[in-house]
Amino acid sequence: MKVVYSARYHIDIGPHVFPTLKYHMVHARLLEARVVSPADVVEPEPATWDELGLVHTTDYLTKIRAGTLEPDELVMLQLPWSEAMVEGFRLMAGGTIDAACLACGVKRGRTPFSAKKGYGPFSVHIGGGLHHAFPNHGEGFCPFNDVAVAVRVLQSRGIERIAIVDLDVHHGNGTAFIFNPRGAPPPRGEDRRLDRRLSAPADADVFTFSMHQQHNYPMWKPRGSLDVGLPDGTHDATFLNELERALPAVMASRPECVFYLAGADPYEDDQLGGLRLTKAGLRARDRMVIDAVRAAGIPLVITLAGGYARRVEDTVAIHVATIEEAGASTQSGSRSTYVRPPSE
Repeated sequence: MKVVYSARYHIDIGPHVFPTLKYHMVHARLLEARVVSPADVVEPEPATWDELGLVHTTDYLTKIRAGTLEPDELVMLQLPWSEAMVEGFRLMAGGTIDAACLACGVKRGRTPFSAKKGYGPFSVHIGGGLHHAFPNHGEGFCPFNDVAVAVRVLQSRGIERIAIVDLDVHHGNGTAFIFNPRGAPPPRGEDRRLDRRLSAPADADVFTFSMHQQHNYPMWKPRGSLDVGLPDGTHDATFLNELERALPAVMASRPECVFYLAGADPYEDDQLGGLRLTKAGLRARDRMVIDAVRAAGIPLVITLAGGYARRVEDTVAIHVATIEEAGASTQSGSRSTYVRPPSE
């Protein structure tokens, strides 16, 4: 199992609920626990501006690159602009592209990933999952939609059918809109820059599944292929039951690659989430997704997505557990038995 990571993911965004330090902490914990070795870790290349342009508009990329975003655009982004912020998240978008290419064994630009370099059916990105970014603006700590960009890169390499399993506590609004522009009216009616994209049909080759807290950010939730909005305080058993019901529909789309956004923010002590899952429940969630993809023999790309626990150590532990489950699944005979937590 290859793990994509860069120390440059610790992006200085000032005092913020988004702990970019978590990426460094997850990486350090994985090495300390020998879940991965230094040889397993791949340093990513930044997403090129042309790669970002597969999803994002030229106008938006020009403004974020030059630091000329409008005040309302910065309010939606909820990040302070700086060149370091832009370059850090551009690198992170490249990390998801690299993880996808590693999992699928395809080339990315001048970097020749191949079986000889040890690609495997699973890859993990210690970063990414920036699912709130739209083609023409960023939202909710997400300047670029890294998963959508990686999907378009894979499609340009002949891997057409993709599934996205988004289990962050927040609905993946940007991702849903990118692949189904007719899912709902645009949130900014005065913005006519997306007329061509708004009139485009849904991408039938990309299946987007989001299971999230319904009464939480974002207010506007475009329709994806499958959306499951859960009530506040769902807890483990209900969440896992709903996931078990939904996964067959995802796999029935016959994807050639699956992206899994393994958000840590459904956790019971997360500051921005209210689903109230335990760490055991989140690990069982990860196991269920990983087992379903592994059983189908499909490449899997895992990104970390959100996580804002009051103690950053809790967020880190949840992310590490996700990667432990992925690692265990790649080792023959080491798979633990799935045991559903008792009903609340």
